[in-house]
Amino acid sequence: MANQFLHIQQPGRKPNPFALFNLGFRPFFLFAALFSIVSMSTWTAIYLGWATPSDSTLAPQQWHAHEMIFGYAMAVVAGFLLTAVRNWTNIPTLTGIKLALLLVTWLSARVLMLLAPDQLIPIFILDVGFNLALAIAIAIPLIQARQMKQLGIVSKIVLLGAANALFYLGALGLLEQGVRWGLYSGLYLILSLIFVMARRVVPFFIERGVGYPVQLVNHAWVDRSSLVLVLLFWLVDVFSPWTPLAAALAAALFVVHAIRLVGWHTPGVWKKPLLWVLFIGYGAAVLGFLLKALSAVLPLSPYLAVHAFAVGGIGLMTVGMMARVSLGHTGRSIQEPPSILPLILSLLAVALVSRVLLVWVLPQWYGTWVAIAALAWVLAFAIFVASYAPMLIKPRADGQPG
Repeated sequence: MANQFLHIQQPGRKPNPFALFNLGFRPFFLFAALFSIVSMSTWTAIYLGWATPSDSTLAPQQWHAHEMIFGYAMAVVAGFLLTAVRNWTNIPTLTGIKLALLLVTWLSARVLMLLAPDQLIPIFILDVGFNLALAIAIAIPLIQARQMKQLGIVSKIVLLGAANALFYLGALGLLEQGVRWGLYSGLYLILSLIFVMARRVVPFFIERGVGYPVQLVNHAWVDRSSLVLVLLFWLVDVFSPWTPLAAALAAALFVVHAIRLVGWHTPGVWKKPLLWVLFIGYGAAVLGFLLKALSAVLPLSPYLAVHAFAVGGIGLMTVGMMARVSLGHTGRSIQEPPSILPLILSLLAVALVSRVLLVWVLPQWYGTWVAIAALAWVLAFAIFVASYAPMLIKPRADGQPG
């Protein structure tokens, strides 16, 4: 996998001074970050009583959960996969007007969900249509390159589209458990996709990034068992009443992923922001499985595990990947990230600690910790946009296309 993230040069093309639609990561990373600011700010204003939620059949918490999973996280996934598949296959993925249309489909669903949440049918069509269009967009080059083993990733995008459809069917009153099934399925499928991609790239990033020779430990049995266990955990936790079995599977996932994470550790990780953010983010997801298991036997809020998965496993991991991919694919050195990057990542770490650990150990200040977490999240993404938007919009620094 060492060549997955190497740039594919296309000699003879003159770079467009407006490069936003030159490659999938550019628009989707930028608009994912912008949307994250708007979405989290709106949710925080509603949570603190500063704003009144729009008339909708959806509760504000359901809107917040849906938009962070199927809005923010799906946009990052789209940007990442459209870029990665191009490098895996040496076949171009969407660019130009086609890429812009895919972005507009995603963005239209977000705007309508924010401003006209009662218009669920057109939102449903746009949102699930985006999921399916993304699956097709990455499946075509994989099939053309005959990389059939990679189609497992496409299947996860299709399943995310199905989970999104379940959510809307529930919101429309057509499926009693649809909202819950859709939200938790979306969360676990996004996590599963992150685990798969992390296994492919994080060890490579660490071995190449710490500045000294190291060979990390990767057990084949961990790779295989983690895939099976997360599938079983998703099906049992979401679609069955067997809470003890779901807790047991969560405990097993905690052990398996903890073993993987220990095998990836080397002291040099903590000297590189682009490495420690991935390590902490993955660790937060591992913690989420532990909290999920403990919630079956201790009086723990189930939302501790949810936010360990969401703020850490998804939030930190996606920002870490966006920060790295944006540097490498705009012709900049990943060894010299923006000087503000440690602050961005530290703010997200504050959000994680505040939303998961502090609300647990000091629950009497629950509302304060939630507000601090939300503020840290918004500030982190605002700084990310200010720092990374120019490189996402402008041509590559090295003059190459892409």
